[in-house]
Amino acid sequence: MGGPQAASVLSTVKSDQIEKETGKPMSEEEIAEFEKPILEKFEHESSPYYASARLWDDGVIQVEDTRKVLGQALRVVSKNIPKPHKVGSTYGIFRT
Repeated sequence: MGGPQAASVLSTVKSDQIEKETGKPMSEEEIAEFEKPILEKFEHESSPYYASARLWDDGVIQVEDTRKVLGQALRVVSKNIPKPHKVGSTYGIFRT
């Protein structure tokens, strides 16, 4: 859900709550005032740098560094591939 959709849903819920309590719905100005901080928060927190700063991901890769980073990741993964089973050994296959 994007910022405008979330703000719309929350303002509808708030307007219904106020209408139930007072008998009149929120005005357009009140709805806009209520939605403004929600939209600002979504705009700020939707930045990829926001998530990376909180270590929710492994960081932002610049487009020109994509090939280098992908190569590094493949090298790391390839070092952890199990070695094939040797012929003639007396033990079974260990699964991890």
